[in-house]
Order: sequence, then C-alpha cells, then structure tokens
Amino acid sequence: MQSFEKHALYFLLTHLFYGSVVGFIIGWMIIRFDFRGIGSMIDKSPDGWLWMILMFFGLFVTFGSIGMGVGIMSLGEERDE
Repeated sequence: MQSFEKHALYFLLTHLFYGSVVGFIIGWMIIRFDFRGIGSMIDKSPDGWLWMILMFFGLFVTFGSIGMGVGIMSLGEERDE
C-alpha cells in the first residue's frame, strides 16, 4: 500500500468514525428521551436487544456515510474567481 492510499483510507475512516459517533448519540437520545415511544417499546419487547442492534446499525451506516460524504465534498477547491 502506497502512502497516498494510506492517507486516503485514514481520511475516510476518520470521517466514518465521526459520523458513527453522531449516529450513536442520536440513537442514545431516541432511546433516552423515548422519542415516539421507541424506548418504551424496546424496553418492553423480549427481543429488545435485537431491535436496538438493528436501529444502531442503521444509524451507523446512515450517519457514517454522511460523514464520509461531507469529508469528500469538502476536498473540492473553489474555482470561481
């Protein structure tokens, strides 16, 4: 692996991590503040752990992708002069 490939991979993984942290915070807030009764339903369900894993996985994928997209789009240069 060449140095520029390592730099690009580190760049993407860093932004993926930031997006995943935001997804975790949003998921925690959904459960903590019982948004639309989701926290109560997870708590009362016998398979609540499964629903929580599915919810957090979806949030990680969504916000991780958004974080990577923001990182990539911020690399552009302004060419209007």
